[in-house]
Amino acid sequence: MLALEIKNLVKHYGSFKALDSVSFDIQEGEIFGLIGPNAAGKSTTLKIIATLLTFSSGEISVFGHNLKKEREKARLLVSYLPEEAGAYKNLSGRAYLNFMASFYSKDKEGKKLLVEKAERIAELGDKIKNKVSDYSKGMTRKLLVARALMPEARFTILDELTSGLDVVNAVKVRKIVKDFRNKGMTFLVSSHNMLEVEYLCDRIALIDKGKIIESGTPSDLKEKYSAQNMEEVFEKIAYASQ
Repeated sequence: MLALEIKNLVKHYGSFKALDSVSFDIQEGEIFGLIGPNAAGKSTTLKIIATLLTFSSGEISVFGHNLKKEREKARLLVSYLPEEAGAYKNLSGRAYLNFMASFYSKDKEGKKLLVEKAERIAELGDKIKNKVSDYSKGMTRKLLVARALMPEARFTILDELTSGLDVVNAVKVRKIVKDFRNKGMTFLVSSHNMLEVEYLCDRIALIDKGKIIESGTPSDLKEKYSAQNMEEVFEKIAYASQ
């Protein structure tokens, strides 16, 4: 089953066309990467799928729910972690997770289980009791990743997943995402870290100037562009599109 299907997506900001006939799909249970240079249209695409932005024309469906006609039904299936996300700094990490869990469960026991799961993902130990204002950037990001994965949404969007994390914690977080994928969850990942993209993603699409200019599996793309890794692929495609 298709988790996401996008056909000829167009987004205008006034006279500027941010997205120009973008089309791609994501299979259920897949980790799909959307990559590209700065201002290529990645964040706009993610925000539209997350129902935070409207679009000018085209078609989008999330697990068969059309975003124009069934926006609320689609929204319930999606969890979104933006690159610039923040947590409420006056709350403790645990209080923040409790607050966010209340959106996913009205049942006291269900909420408790969600928070316990998020705390395991965050791996902040006793610091989960501290105020978020005392957290480092990496600790805050781990808390936010836990919040995004907590509801086990059918479709999760992760923008710059490991931003601010050191190597050890980045590796742990990527493994967690793969473990959730193995349980049937579907992910759309955007990252400037090509090592991360290559490790995580089953398929990749590269967007530039609002258009999808290449797509495929990491291995197929490396073979096509005679590249050793996805950094080389990205470099060759980026130069070719200039």
